[in-house]
Amino acid sequence: MPIRPTRHSLLVLATTLTLLWVISTAQAASPRVFPKGELPDDARLKPQKDLNAYFPFKVPKTREAWESRKRELKQRILVSTGLWPMPQRTPLNPVIFGKVTRPGFSVEKVYFESVPGHFVTGLLFRPTGKSAAGKHPAVLCPHGHGGRLQDYGAAKMDALIKSGAEKYRKSGRFPKLARCATLARMGCVTFIFDMEGYADAQQIGMRVAHRLQKQRPHMNSPSGWGFISTQAELRLQSILGLQTWNSIRCLDFLAGLPDVDPKRIGVTGGSGGGTQTILLCAIDPRPVVAFPNGMVSTSMQGGCTCENCCLLRIGTGNVELAALFAPKPQGMTAANDWTKEMMTKGYPELRQLYGLYGKRDHVLCRSLVRFPHNYNYVSRAIMYDLFSRHLGLGDTPVVETDYEPLTKEEYTVWDKKHPAPEGGEQHEKSLTGFLSKHSQAQLAALVPRQREDMTLYQGIVGGAIKTIIGRGLPRANQIERTKVAKHDRGDYLEFTDILKLKPHGESLPVVSFFPTKARYSGLAVVWVDGKGKAGLYGEDGRPIPAIRKLLDAGAAVLGADLLHQGEFLADGKPLTVTPKVGNNREFAAYTFGYNHTVFASRVHDILTLLAFVKGHEEDKAGAVALVGTGGAGPLVATARVLVQDLVDKAVVGTGGFRFVNVASYRDPRFLPGAVKYGDLPGLLSLAAPLPLFLAGEKGQVPERVQATYAAMKRPGFVVSQAGSEAAAVLEAVPWLLGQ
Repeated sequence: MPIRPTRHSLLVLATTLTLLWVISTAQAASPRVFPKGELPDDARLKPQKDLNAYFPFKVPKTREAWESRKRELKQRILVSTGLWPMPQRTPLNPVIFGKVTRPGFSVEKVYFESVPGHFVTGLLFRPTGKSAAGKHPAVLCPHGHGGRLQDYGAAKMDALIKSGAEKYRKSGRFPKLARCATLARMGCVTFIFDMEGYADAQQIGMRVAHRLQKQRPHMNSPSGWGFISTQAELRLQSILGLQTWNSIRCLDFLAGLPDVDPKRIGVTGGSGGGTQTILLCAIDPRPVVAFPNGMVSTSMQGGCTCENCCLLRIGTGNVELAALFAPKPQGMTAANDWTKEMMTKGYPELRQLYGLYGKRDHVLCRSLVRFPHNYNYVSRAIMYDLFSRHLGLGDTPVVETDYEPLTKEEYTVWDKKHPAPEGGEQHEKSLTGFLSKHSQAQLAALVPRQREDMTLYQGIVGGAIKTIIGRGLPRANQIERTKVAKHDRGDYLEFTDILKLKPHGESLPVVSFFPTKARYSGLAVVWVDGKGKAGLYGEDGRPIPAIRKLLDAGAAVLGADLLHQGEFLADGKPLTVTPKVGNNREFAAYTFGYNHTVFASRVHDILTLLAFVKGHEEDKAGAVALVGTGGAGPLVATARVLVQDLVDKAVVGTGGFRFVNVASYRDPRFLPGAVKYGDLPGLLSLAAPLPLFLAGEKGQVPERVQATYAAMKRPGFVVSQAGSEAAAVLEAVPWLLGQ
């Protein structure tokens, strides 16, 4: 919990800082707020969260509150996996062949295109005999790590059978196929498909999909890139996203089969397949029952690169993501792995959440901690019972039976008549390029042509930016102000303060100027600079000329050190490489799937400043302007998206910056998804129709910005000034003042 300073400590602090300011005026460009050598008391300076942290689920008090949170998290999943807006469903062109039979079921080989030229492979199990007639329920089985052909081996079976983990020597060797066979015998059309890099899905190989350790510089160019690269992250392209799209297309395939009842579909997978089950069932309305085994946990959230993507689990975790399926029936087990505490941490909260719908018994978790991580015979039996009841198959207990396993020829999809498609790095680049081109075409079609189009554009593109930044404007009563010092500089007053955003434990050192030469006009200017509050001062220790002009005209100005600026820097050196979590893999999502980027955190700080200025009771602002200079322009443009008309006017110094030129995910300017949603011009376009002044664009207004302002019948509300940023900002002062 944040520690509230006592009256005595504040007095001591203020006295100390006043003395420091008097002593150091000649040396410092801006005053310190915290004592020299002391960093802000800010939770963001503590170690970052990683996938092995604790992820509790706090159940909302009301169903209405949960429904709001549910909408937020569903959008989060879609945005983070690259599925916002949902891509066009191109033709699957499915091929089904190579039928073999076993008692009670048949097996066929399948391949289809989830994306043109990119294939999903798998095995289709169908009931045979008397139960083969009519429409059947269907079950989708994302298999998880180990692959659909996971083989325990003959030598291991004695121990597995003795422990009770498996029952049959033949079929039990292949536990994932045994699951599909039994579901088919129950009367379910069942499809198990390959994760990227497993079995027949080799267009994206195992190393890239699951084992990549280092970034590949040759696969990280704006002209062509692969997965797990900065360019891919800037477009929210990930293996997790691709696999989630594959899962959606698998449901399309299953639901389109003539012998399937599309209103009775279940999904179940274990481990990495459990991750896919959680996400698919959260965003696709078609499944009616789910069994995400081995991944619903308040502990480890999925260790593989294929189970992580930027943004996904910031402030949430797998238990809450699984709760998105409520009130539909759902089951899982707790094993002697990261799920072992589910019976006391996670499952009670899920039951409570389901209770908001009056369906507490629609979620179940069984303790099987005598077994290690698994989806074994005992776990499968629990799933069979759940699916039998909720897919309309009756309450008769289901018992697995042994069968002759499939041969390599019978379970391998690609053969001479059906040759494997080409893969490798060229295919990888072609795939990411196609996905990006398709996404850009979708979003370009949303750019407003008339005023009525702006609502949809704001909803899709602006909604994505809100999700990417992950926070909106805080309430004024959430901000605690600690006054540190006040100085009369003759023609203006200078204040130093600490602003603490209490819910998040964030502290900002703030400096503000209040006019005394002229009467306060009611205009408050939040000035954000790439150097922090030092950027508000000239070499003479006084405010820069543009700020002096504002003060002379009666405006007040406020600035701060944002995260990792100024007083946040222990060594005083500008941050060039962002901190990351401890992991031997160079993968953005291991850090930014659980923590905000530096860019997003700095936007949060701007939102705190704006909320304070707008809600400040003393000398309350009548109008608010926002200025971004010295590299802070993109931060200001982003903040403007989130607050809209709270800011009356904005001045953005872009410096010609574009996110597409960010070469590393550890660059402080890195923002996942920024390129996908139009880069900096996309952010700026969302300001329409509010007044916008641009510097750094060589006097030009970017095409997308022009289009949105024209659609809103306000083309003159956006101004672009040529020349140096300092000169352009000086020119912006009369514009800010309405002169």
